[in-house]
Amino acid sequence: MMTASYQVDQGIALITLENPPVNGLGLATRQGIVAALKQAQADAAVQAIVICGGGRGFSGGADIREFGKPEAMAEPNLPQVIAAMEACAKPIVAAIHGMALGGGLELALGAHYRVAAGDAKIGLPEVNLGLLPGAGGTQRLPRCVGVETALQMIVTGKPVAAAKLAKSTLFDQVVGISELREAAAAVALKAADSEGPLPRIRDRQVPAADFVTIFAGARAMAAQTAPHFPAPQRCIDAVEAACTRPFDEGLRLEGQAFVDLIQTPESMSLRHAFFAERAASKIEDIGPEVQPRAIASVAVIGAGTMGSGISMNFLSAGIPVHLLEVKEEALQRGVAHIRKTYEKSAQKGRLSAEQMEQTLALLKPTMDFADLADADLIIEAVFEDYAVKNAVFGQLDAVAKPGAILASNTSTLDLDKIAAVTQRPADVVGMHFFSPANIMKLLEVVRGKQTARDVMATVMALAKTIRKTAVVSGVCDGFIGNRMIEQYGRQAGFLLDEGALPAQVDAAVERFGMAMGPFRMGDLAGNDIGWAIRKRRYVEQPEMAYSKTADLLCERGRYGQKTGAGWYDYQPGDRTAHRSAEVDQMVIEHSAALGITRREISDEEIVERLIYALVNEGAQILSEGIAARASDIDLVYLSGYGFPLWRGGPMFYADQVGLSAVVKAIEGYAQGYQGDAWIVAPLLKSLAEQGKRFNG
Repeated sequence: MMTASYQVDQGIALITLENPPVNGLGLATRQGIVAALKQAQADAAVQAIVICGGGRGFSGGADIREFGKPEAMAEPNLPQVIAAMEACAKPIVAAIHGMALGGGLELALGAHYRVAAGDAKIGLPEVNLGLLPGAGGTQRLPRCVGVETALQMIVTGKPVAAAKLAKSTLFDQVVGISELREAAAAVALKAADSEGPLPRIRDRQVPAADFVTIFAGARAMAAQTAPHFPAPQRCIDAVEAACTRPFDEGLRLEGQAFVDLIQTPESMSLRHAFFAERAASKIEDIGPEVQPRAIASVAVIGAGTMGSGISMNFLSAGIPVHLLEVKEEALQRGVAHIRKTYEKSAQKGRLSAEQMEQTLALLKPTMDFADLADADLIIEAVFEDYAVKNAVFGQLDAVAKPGAILASNTSTLDLDKIAAVTQRPADVVGMHFFSPANIMKLLEVVRGKQTARDVMATVMALAKTIRKTAVVSGVCDGFIGNRMIEQYGRQAGFLLDEGALPAQVDAAVERFGMAMGPFRMGDLAGNDIGWAIRKRRYVEQPEMAYSKTADLLCERGRYGQKTGAGWYDYQPGDRTAHRSAEVDQMVIEHSAALGITRREISDEEIVERLIYALVNEGAQILSEGIAARASDIDLVYLSGYGFPLWRGGPMFYADQVGLSAVVKAIEGYAQGYQGDAWIVAPLLKSLAEQGKRFNG
C-alpha cells in the first residue's frame, strides 16, 4: 500500500506523505512519491507540485521499521526519488512543518523551492547512528546555508529551528504554521508562471569562505569531542568535497563514505543502542489497552542527595513535589541543595530567573506524612535497609490515598518483601534512580510479583515525561545493573590480591572506554555503601568469596570523596584522584598476609576479567527472566554505568568478540585464583556452542 496521497486543486498537485508516526521514507512512501510525480507531469491541468507531510511533520527520514531489511535498499531509493524531483519539468515546492530530519531534509533539498513553518525542526542527525547523510545532504546543505552552519548541523547532528535559517537560501519563505499551505501554493504558482530553467540546489556553489581554516578547525574539534567515532571525520570529508569538487564527484564520495561507515563496529553499536532504547519501552503483556494512571503530584521521602535529585526531575517537568524529611536540618539542607542546583542552571543561561522561581514554587517541604495524602506517586529514597524502608512503607500504607503508586528507590533489596508490609502490593513498584538522579538518564523500573499492569504503564510513561531511559527489571538482589556490577567489583578485588594496584585496574578499563574504573567509581559512590552490601552478603551468602581489601579500606574510614580519602587521596574541594601510597602498601601487605606471591597482570587480563564478569552475570540474568532481552542489559550499562557507547554495551560487545572466545577466556580464568567465582552461565555456553549471539 502506497503511503503518499495525491490530489489536484486549482492547478496544484498536492503530494502528502502519510506514513505515521513521522512519515518515514520507507519503500511504499518512496514509490508513492515517484508515482505521484509521474502522474502530475502527465496531467496537463497540473501547473506545479507541492509536497507536504501529513500528521506531525514533513518527514523524520528513513523508516526505522525497514532497517536491516531488503526494503531499505530497494528501488526507488532516496537518491533516485530526489533525482526524479530535480528532473521534473514542473516546479516542486516542499512545504515543511513539524520536522524535516535526515532523509526528510534531503528530500526537501531535492525540491525546487522550500517553504517552512518557523518552528519546524531542521537537521541531519545521521552522525548519531555513526553514519553520514547518504542522499546528498552533505552536498546540498552547504550550498544553502554555508559551510560553517552545514558543518555544525551535520557533524553534531543537532537540529535547528527553521526560523534560525530564514536568512539563508535554504528556504524561499519561513512563515507561521497556519500560513504554510497557502504560502507554498503561492510560491508554486508563481514559479509556474516564470520562464527559464527551474532552480536546483546542485547547480549552486558553496558560498565562499576560508575553507582551509574552517575544515582544520572542524577536524580538530571532532578529534577532541568524538575520538572513538569515525563518522564525524567522514562527514567533514564529504562537506569539504562539496566545497572543492564538482557536485557529482562529491555525491560519489558521500555515497562511498556511507557504505564504509555502515559496516564499522562503531555504527553497529550506535544503531544497536538506538533500537535498544525503543525496544526497552515495550513490555510484552502491556499493550495500548492498559491506560496509565494520572500523575498530577509527586512526593519524595528523604531529602538527601538522592531524594533531592529525584525531586528535581519532577520539578523540572512542572510536576509539584512534596519533599519529606524527619529532621528539620536535613530538610533545609535538601531544599538548599535543590535551590543551589537551579541557581547554577540560571547562571549558565539554561533557564531564566523567573523560570527558576516558578519551578522552585512547585516544591513543598514537609516533615508530616499527612501532607502526602493527596500525592499520586510517592517515592522513598531512604537508607538502604529493610527495617528503615519497611517502616516508611508501613506509614505510607496508612496515609496514601487509594490508587496512589508507592515506589521504592532501592538499589538492591527485594521489592516483594517491601511490598508485603503494605495492604496494596499491586501499587508498589521499584523506581531505581542513579546518582546524581537529576542528571543520570537511567531508571530501572522494578516489577514486583504483584505490581499492577497499569502501575507499570504509568511509570514507563512518566519516565519519558522526566526524560529518563527506563528499563524494566524483575526482582532479584541488585536487579540488573548492580547485580552485574557486583561481579565486576569482585574481579577487581581479586586482581588486587594477585598483583594489580587500584590505579592500574582503573586505567586499563578506562582505556577500554569505561567512564570510570571500579575504584574511582567506588570513591565517588561511597565505599561504605558497598561495605554494607558485603556485610549482608557475608550473612546471606557465606559461600560467595570476596577480596577483603575493600573491607580493610573501610575499616580505615576511607569511604571515598566524601571523607577525602578512599582508594585514592583527595584534596579539599577537589575531586581529582591522587594515587595513594598508603592504599598501595595496604594492598601489597594484604597479598602477603594471604600468602600470595604477587605477579605482573596485563591490561588485557584486567579488561577481560572485568568485562566478561559483566557478560557472564548478564547471561544468567537473561536466563532467569530478570531482563526481557539482552539489549535491555546493554541499555542499562550504556545509560547508567558509563559503558563505552562505541562498544554497544557488554552483551553486544561479547557478540562482537564472539561468544565462544568469551567462554574460552572465562574457562581459562576459572583455573586461576578464586576460580570458583567463574562458572560459565548455561545460556552463554549454549549460545556459544550453537554459534549464536545474545542480540539476534
